Amino acid sequence: MELYDELPEPPRAPAPAGSPSHPRPPNGNSSVKRRAEASGLDDCQSAHQEKKVCKEILSLKAHVAERRGEREELQDAHTICDLSEECRPIVTNISRLAFYAVFDGHGGSRAARYAAHNLHRNLVKKLPRGDIGVVDKAIKKSLLDAFKLTDEEFLKQAASQKPAWKDGTTAICVVVADNVLYIANLGDSRAVLCRMNEENQKPTVLSLSKEHNPNQYEERMRIQRAGGNVRDGRVLGVLEVSRSLGDGQYKRCGVISVPDVKRCPLADSDRFVLLACDGLFKAFSAEEAVNFVLSYVQDEDSQTEDMVARYESACHRLANEAVRRGAADNVTVLIVQILH
Repeated sequence: MELYDELPEPPRAPAPAGSPSHPRPPNGNSSVKRRAEASGLDDCQSAHQEKKVCKEILSLKAHVAERRGEREELQDAHTICDLSEECRPIVTNISRLAFYAVFDGHGGSRAARYAAHNLHRNLVKKLPRGDIGVVDKAIKKSLLDAFKLTDEEFLKQAASQKPAWKDGTTAICVVVADNVLYIANLGDSRAVLCRMNEENQKPTVLSLSKEHNPNQYEERMRIQRAGGNVRDGRVLGVLEVSRSLGDGQYKRCGVISVPDVKRCPLADSDRFVLLACDGLFKAFSAEEAVNFVLSYVQDEDSQTEDMVARYESACHRLANEAVRRGAADNVTVLIVQILH
């Protein structure tokens, strides 16, 4: 089993003619090579790691828009926070640790609000301090542990209520460690990355997450092995997702809180990360959403302050347009702008 579902590495300039295809790091960087070997990375990835250390960390700016749609209540929640100060002493060789997440609640808003308040705090608790060896493995394990703890604590609180809470929520979160994204998700909220082709300035849309619904073969088999069933594309004919936080009444039917985790290094050609609940993607494809944002922000002559305002406006326009197109569900859009 792979450590991560790897996403495409950022494009790199071709090696000069006559240079070896797998360059060795200089003697002074042997520790970088040892860390790469310990994590099972190949020489190419090792070279990328070495290059990343010397590269300026890309600045980020988050923008969020929430719309109730036709629902009586906004059951979505989100988190935007810098974990660098909370996670002291910070992991060795990481100078920036940020967290962005969107939670799409169902059966009520309590699970989504609880996750928005506690998931990143539990991640901070689980992250080891100081020199942790292989950063990738440590962050993945910490994410898995944080999801497990958040789910257990919410279910304990939900069960203690009279009557017991039946809320649940999807989760899509992105942890940014310097210039590397670690994406963890449950359910059908999604994250995509806009990466520009430097030659023709056309966007490539990279999917950063994997949706979990009961119709998928592996998800359906797990549910059936646990004694549940899938009817009309839903667990027991009711629940649309096969993984979630909360949903205590479905845990015995194979609904789990184990996220898929992906890793994606950022590139200079990346423009923004879009996180959103399924309310947006019922009205837009990922490509349409990315192009909609770009239509409002593409202007090479704009100043940084102007671009920040453009992204903020594009975020709200995208949410408004989803509602205008008939998205009956709540719509939450979180755009993480990558400043250059």
